Amino acid sequence: MIERFETGTRMSQAVKYNGTLYLAGQVGEGETVAAQTADCLASVERLLAANGSSKEQILSTTIWMADMADFAEMNAVWDAWVPAGHAPARATGEAKLAAPKYRVEIIVVAACA
Repeated sequence: MIERFETGTRMSQAVKYNGTLYLAGQVGEGETVAAQTADCLASVERLLAANGSSKEQILSTTIWMADMADFAEMNAVWDAWVPAGHAPARATGEAKLAAPKYRVEIIVVAACA
């Protein structure tokens, strides 16, 4: 059975199917890439917890950045957030995001109960 959470007209923030949780891309607020990354990750963590998962259960992550010149700044926040020994498969790329104010978008797939 497919379960959808925080569903609107256009999208759901999370979809659970067959023990896997798929999160919509999370963007964050803040003036810096570090602040936006921390805000994105707080949203990811909230959605994981609300749907029977955790950051230790993340299977894969895709990170889109408006400018790869900010890669190190984003990674500093990411590296402090990911639990030791639980780094997921990950890809990072550069893309024009939904609005000019967004500099980071994080998409997560995780195992769940």
